[in-house]
Amino acid sequence: MSAELKDPHTEPSLRLRPMSLSDVPDVIAVERASYAFPWSEGVFRDCIRVGYLCRVIDVGGTVGGYGIMSYGAGEAHILNVCIREDLRGHGLGRKLMHFLLDRARVAQMQDVFLEVRPSNPTAIALYVSLGFAQIGIRKAYYQATGGREDALVYKLVLAGG
Repeated sequence: MSAELKDPHTEPSLRLRPMSLSDVPDVIAVERASYAFPWSEGVFRDCIRVGYLCRVIDVGGTVGGYGIMSYGAGEAHILNVCIREDLRGHGLGRKLMHFLLDRARVAQMQDVFLEVRPSNPTAIALYVSLGFAQIGIRKAYYQATGGREDALVYKLVLAGG
């Protein structure tokens, strides 16, 4: 199932669709341009293969962003959300998060979890605005230049989960 995403700030058509193995090279390009320590191609391929919810934002036929979520046993875990740098600031991350949260509700998950770097205030502000609350810290979770960076753990309780 694909969903149309209307964005008045961009002219190309926007569409949220399942990520395919053929999308992985473009997804990797966005990932590498966005993160100093990106996921490997194999990790993305494995996420698709094991049946995680993997979606791309298709912008005029190109990958403009992606989101990956796993779920089971009443919990969803948002594993990766990224918007291509030239498309940031137009609400696409929020739209992608709304889609993932809606899918978690449809799957009758009670809670949604995610980790985020403390050095990513834009993402933190988005998650808080969506109702996520910080519930903990994972020490030295992320690889970082010159060592490790903690992860802030956030949780959203879904109403009527």
